Amino acid sequence: MLIIPAIDLLNGRCVRLTKGDYASEKIYAENPTQQALAFAQQGAAMIHIVDLDGAKAGKPCNQAVILAIRKSLEIPMQVGGGIRTLSAAQFYLENGIERIIIGTKALEDLDFLNRLIAQFSAKRIVVGMDLREGKVATQGWLKTSDQGYREFLQDLKKVGVSELVVTDIEKDGMLTEPNYALMEEISKLGFNVVASGGVSSLPALQKLKALNVFGAIIGKALYEEKITLKNALRITAKNTLTKRIIPCLDVKNGRTVKGINFENLRDAGDPVALGKYYAEEGADELVFLDITASKEKRKTVKELVSRVAQEIFIPFTVGGGIETTEDIRELLQAGADKISINTIAVKNPKLITEGAKAFGSQCMVVAIDVKKIGDTYKVFIKGGSEETTWEAIAWAKEVEKLGAGEILLTSMDRDGTKAGYDIELLQQITAAVNIPVIASGGAGSQEDLLAGLREGNADAVLAASIFHFKKYTIREVKQFLSSHNLPIRI
Repeated sequence: MLIIPAIDLLNGRCVRLTKGDYASEKIYAENPTQQALAFAQQGAAMIHIVDLDGAKAGKPCNQAVILAIRKSLEIPMQVGGGIRTLSAAQFYLENGIERIIIGTKALEDLDFLNRLIAQFSAKRIVVGMDLREGKVATQGWLKTSDQGYREFLQDLKKVGVSELVVTDIEKDGMLTEPNYALMEEISKLGFNVVASGGVSSLPALQKLKALNVFGAIIGKALYEEKITLKNALRITAKNTLTKRIIPCLDVKNGRTVKGINFENLRDAGDPVALGKYYAEEGADELVFLDITASKEKRKTVKELVSRVAQEIFIPFTVGGGIETTEDIRELLQAGADKISINTIAVKNPKLITEGAKAFGSQCMVVAIDVKKIGDTYKVFIKGGSEETTWEAIAWAKEVEKLGAGEILLTSMDRDGTKAGYDIELLQQITAAVNIPVIASGGAGSQEDLLAGLREGNADAVLAASIFHFKKYTIREVKQFLSSHNLPIRI
């Protein structure tokens, strides 16, 4: 998803309004060129500029400022505000502005829009659709037309418009949340929708991305430091690689088991046979967790790990009872590709760093078991039997800093319930860290896996019950996810 920082110009300065009210003007930068350069240095791929004076006057008023920004930047710019004549459009498009935004004139004169598209192509002509209570606003939001947006969209389709900047005026500058339903509805009509208004948090960006929104414009939230451009770009670019489907073998006394909320375990089969089956079915990885090793203060059964490793050809993560770098070494030598630590990571955080230095961060997976206590997500250890003082987000950030290469995140509240992953928890953790996050706990359907990957922004989904008891095969799940346009290795 494209992230576009916004610069609104009023009297040559960088400002923000609230709900389009010019009386609410707040100045954030006296020099818009410096602000644009700062956004570019932070990684912006495009700058969105609105000439507020021009929108109000009906003609461009800040052309000199905009051209000064253009000369200083190497990245593309899109400009709107007061572009209501062919000469105004040509001025920008022939002076290095990559795209122009047509708002008021698009509603008033579809023929004008059609001529622009014919002369400059649809890729360079973006329509700004600003809505107040479902009606299209014009003239810098000072007036509201009688036309509903759905009828307007039909007209735009006819003339070949492909991209829209959609602003819910009631959300603009309020630092709340975007109008998700509106953005999703218009996206489903085939437009490339750039959401504007109310984009003020990383979870909001994640949700827009999950709705297949083309882009998001961020203004006040950046200036007020509610989010940073770096994190916004990271969270929307993250997880564009192939998503992974990972069956999990919870092992006790040499057998695969599965319970609910970490209790009431029942037998699910031989781990060696299951591992081989899943590898042949197309699983991307396999996770083997000796779930009582830490609680019983014993080591993972190395011989069983070796037997599983001999039967599979996919990456293999092993966890349970690991306490030293020598334990890690032995499991890697037995055939594991990665190791997963949980209890010992909390008890001895240095092991994360020592393991990363000795074997590489890619080998170090930290499993985080989380339970919601009141309004707080707390970290548990020893097979979920002991609460720690760590809050989940803080611990996730800490393990990343210590050198972990991946996080295996399990919702204890959802484990074995088949009620779906805890999407709120996933969104918070994936927004907080740069390393991959595997979602675990609660998968009961293919739709749950889709939600974990798309809405939760997970890099991989781990599941047990739905695979062990043959509700779905790996192949069926992968075909389903692929049909929903997720990048999946088939």
